[in-house]
Amino acid sequence: MTYCVALYLEDGLVFASDSRTNAGVDYVTTYSKMHTFTPAPDRLFVILSAGNLATTQEVINHISRDLEQPTAGPNLATVNYLFEAAEYLGRISQKVQREHANALAGSGVSGETTLLLGGQIAGQEHGLCMIYPQGNYIAASRETPYLQIGESKYGKPAIDRIVDYKLSLDQGAQLCLVSLDGTARSNITVGPPFEVATYHKNQFRLNCHCRFEEQQPYLLSLRSAWNTGIRQAFLNLPAIPWNGAAEGQQQQQQGVPVPLQTAPPEDPWPPK
Repeated sequence: MTYCVALYLEDGLVFASDSRTNAGVDYVTTYSKMHTFTPAPDRLFVILSAGNLATTQEVINHISRDLEQPTAGPNLATVNYLFEAAEYLGRISQKVQREHANALAGSGVSGETTLLLGGQIAGQEHGLCMIYPQGNYIAASRETPYLQIGESKYGKPAIDRIVDYKLSLDQGAQLCLVSLDGTARSNITVGPPFEVATYHKNQFRLNCHCRFEEQQPYLLSLRSAWNTGIRQAFLNLPAIPWNGAAEGQQQQQQGVPVPLQTAPPEDPWPPK
């Protein structure tokens, strides 16, 4: 299994992925799940992958071949919109899966792969899509500015509480690292090295592409700061009003209406 997450922000895009691939507890390997394509000066695409590694590698090989030996069909150098690139990737993924479907079904192995595609073509807005194994796709939006694939449930709570379309790219990269590290803490199939890349809109090149090893000093510092902050937030929680709760329960039993508690003040985060 693996875990990848990408953010669609006002200033651009953030991509993050782990590098662990396993076929059982006794066979753990490391492969990059992040693939970058700049087929022309006016466009950039980043693909993150989760699922069957062989299927993913074959899909990436087909994309590279189509760029090196173009035919009458579309490729990443000829599409005019990001959604056309998503449709193109979906067709390739479906083709590869169909070619191996019978053999994989007989061995009980899933050949499915799920992809995240983000990038920009000159004259169009930057964007982010998730391409399902069935070949269809969805796009991120300002209201839901992130997409996840793979082992997503452990890293989702941190993102849900903090993510906002107006986060800076650096803040987005920090949030993705926190999400990756939290997932690795709870699931052995996800682990470092972590890859993080940021793209500032209209630049058509990555601003940075970094790899964080398990004992990398910044990753250790980030983990420690997050854990300390979470623990401190827990210690600062308001005390449970046990006496008030008991009185309210007694009043309810006696048929006396209990006033509703007022809602807490709105959390000022995320930034507006």
